[in-house]
Amino acid sequence: MKTQDLFSILEQNQDKSLHFEYAPNAFVGANYHITEVKHLKIDSVDCGAQTDSWNETIIQLWESPMESYKTEYMSVLKALGILKKVGKIKPYDFGAEVKFEYSNKTFNTAQLFVNDYIIEDNKLIIKLGVEKTACKANDICGIVDKTKELISEVEACCSPESNCC
Repeated sequence: MKTQDLFSILEQNQDKSLHFEYAPNAFVGANYHITEVKHLKIDSVDCGAQTDSWNETIIQLWESPMESYKTEYMSVLKALGILKKVGKIKPYDFGAEVKFEYSNKTFNTAQLFVNDYIIEDNKLIIKLGVEKTACKANDICGIVDKTKELISEVEACCSPESNCC
């Protein structure tokens, strides 16, 4: 999800409470704070010696141990206020991918992608998830995508000329 998309969703749901699902049926606690917003410029070189660059917005969530008793979640309005204040200090690249950085006692620190969001009752639930690493230079490195091979085999078998269907 792009940073602009997140802002649009927040703008449209200011009257709701803001929840984050970091794994299936596992939610960031109501005692969370937005503790940091990072504006990153990534300049990379992959294993095929190809260069790439892009920007990311990383929003860090932290659960305060001093407030573990809290049951009321931050409002979307409050979160939007925090993010807008950050934008006045350090402007956003609204085309940048947005990720959330989070950890707790049982979940190692990770930068999580926004996979989806849902509205449930008076809650805006941002569904986060991990994305597996991949070789970006698979053509150069000779890495074969088995999924593409299987699809090609099925398509070849089921073509009118194949005599097998």
